Amino acid sequence: MEFLAASLLELITQTSTNLPPDVRAGMSLAAGSETPRTQSSQALDIILSNIDMATDDEGPICQDTGMPTFVVHTPVGVNQIHIKKAIQEAIAEATRRGKLRPNSVDSLTGKNSGNNLGTETPVIHFEQWEEDEIEVRLILKGGGCENKNIQYSVPCELEHLGRADRNLEGVRKCILHAVWQAQGQGCAPGAVGVCIGSDRAHGYELAKSQLFRVLDDVNADPTLAKLEAEVMEEANRIGVGAMGFGGKASLIGCKITAANRLPASYFVSVAYDCWAFRRLGVRLDAATGAITRWLYRDPERRVERMARGEGFPLTGREVILTPPLTEAQVRALRVGDVVMINGEMFTGRDNVHAHLMKNPPPVDISGTVLYHCGPVMLKEGERWIVKAAGPTTSSREEPYQAEVIRRYGVRAVIGKGGMGVKTLAALKECGAVYLNAIGGAAQYYARTVEQVLGVHLMEFGIPEAMWHIRVKNFAAIVTMDTRGNSLHADIERVTGDALGELQNA
Repeated sequence: MEFLAASLLELITQTSTNLPPDVRAGMSLAAGSETPRTQSSQALDIILSNIDMATDDEGPICQDTGMPTFVVHTPVGVNQIHIKKAIQEAIAEATRRGKLRPNSVDSLTGKNSGNNLGTETPVIHFEQWEEDEIEVRLILKGGGCENKNIQYSVPCELEHLGRADRNLEGVRKCILHAVWQAQGQGCAPGAVGVCIGSDRAHGYELAKSQLFRVLDDVNADPTLAKLEAEVMEEANRIGVGAMGFGGKASLIGCKITAANRLPASYFVSVAYDCWAFRRLGVRLDAATGAITRWLYRDPERRVERMARGEGFPLTGREVILTPPLTEAQVRALRVGDVVMINGEMFTGRDNVHAHLMKNPPPVDISGTVLYHCGPVMLKEGERWIVKAAGPTTSSREEPYQAEVIRRYGVRAVIGKGGMGVKTLAALKECGAVYLNAIGGAAQYYARTVEQVLGVHLMEFGIPEAMWHIRVKNFAAIVTMDTRGNSLHADIERVTGDALGELQNA
């Protein structure tokens, strides 16, 4: 199997950097349906440009390359141990090349392995079949959307929707609730894989397996096909919109399966995936490991350009911010303002925030911009190069953010999906703002980084370290301001009302 390692490395690289045609088509439809010059439309412009950038530079579409999950079918007699070792080697090499972010963290020690290998990492599911070739499918599902997976045990009470019973109407309510609860934290417009029934563990596995279906297929079961179509139509009427900014495009795919269940249990398991819906597959020659055919894509077909223009459309009304920021500058900002940041900022996510609760920062961050980001970085000689740098979900920092703002004078926080009431109160009290960058747009934001000026707290690993960077024309939208306004809270309330109206229709 002399070509196996190279074939697997190519599969990983293409999955990370090149969205499959069905997802591209889904995103084009989403962008075309959105009202021009709205915040959701602006977000989609950045997303479409980012897709092109990732393909052009063969860089990760999103910096969070998730927990690589492989589904491998092998002919009887093929050595699965050999394939598993080859997958692990290819994962480590792809990480070394910057195609994957090092995401494997020891759950007991908190140490990042640095190469995406570790206990049960990557995830590999083997099945035998009676065909002559090996089939390998891969999905890269980031942590932000993974955190928005949800499982319902019906009957249950759902916010805005009332009781969900043990029938298809109850299932419909659960799926709609799953789309609503993801808001911008799941990087909408997203896709959902759903399993009706089974047990808790296998139900989630079957739900995730539905994400290996193409978006434009039709369910072989007419009952489930009808339910999928209904959910698609209704979910896009809720109004979550791209990045949770409000709008017409909330869902690009809904794929449902059903499995037998225990009499005492009725689970509805939902696997939520973001717009950066990365999954591909290959067929391999069982003797050589060479790729005989790609799944989901045709490498001979020209990759269509996605961008509708020059990326983020400038209007001349953007607010230029050059850190360090003053309280007066920040208090002048309003929800809805588009800002362009030129100058220095620091990244800081989960470990950095926890560290700052017990220790002073390694540098003065008064007046600075703190970016919730776990980038992909490569070292070339003595210089660090940013390979991908989109925002991470900010809600995980809610237990810490208000105190970090109060103690250290941070003036602006950048992330995605918004934050809660504690942070909102601190923004108002201290004079700071929350800026929403576009989730998944890792190549777009990497190109705004002019230089990596330094790194602190490297013991946390590359994604969790505190990177000191200088940026130019870093675009974001003010979604929480010093007056106590929160676009996220407003959209959640409005979409919740729309969800209730669906129930009463």
